[in-house]
Amino acid sequence: MRKTAAMLLAAASLALPSAAVAQADAPVAGAKPAASTYRISPGDQLQIYVWGDERLQRALTVLPDGTFAFPLAGTIAAAGHTPNEIEEMLSKLLAPQYKGVPQQVTVSVAAPAGMQYSVIGKVRAPGNFSPTRYVNVLNALAQAGGPTDFADVGNIIILRTTAGRSQVIHTHLSAIFKGRPSDGDLSPASVPLIQAGDTVIVP
Repeated sequence: MRKTAAMLLAAASLALPSAAVAQADAPVAGAKPAASTYRISPGDQLQIYVWGDERLQRALTVLPDGTFAFPLAGTIAAAGHTPNEIEEMLSKLLAPQYKGVPQQVTVSVAAPAGMQYSVIGKVRAPGNFSPTRYVNVLNALAQAGGPTDFADVGNIIILRTTAGRSQVIHTHLSAIFKGRPSDGDLSPASVPLIQAGDTVIVP
């Protein structure tokens, strides 16, 4: 597998959205934000925009306890929630300030700085990692130096805890490392994004 490191980096660059995915652009009036499955972590940098009230446009960082303070809404428990869930929370909390009319709120993750994950097992540089952009399992392996010669890349496991419940995600990357991946092998379902707190195990 000595050639797998270069192959890994090449495949990762194709399968993963660039850092621009995580950057927050200025919202477009009337545009409906796309749903996100990313769950906010302490340390993440957020961009918040309340339509019709530019005074409430904020760039802030989620505190170590998973919360942030927002004008007229108070303290928001953000950790573990998606940006869309935070939008709904803020909209309801701000409604009394606008004669009971829920405000349209946009929340985006400018930098997932709080996202940390671990890679263990048969990789060349196992450890804990804190990326500044979204990463998938291929990028996680690349940051850990790539798999060793005897790694079983067809049975990589991602351990994830969501809302107190543990989940085991199996990934099969053999076709990628053999240099014959199909479109399905490079799809988000086959090459899942890493979430905060994940542990990637390479047997």
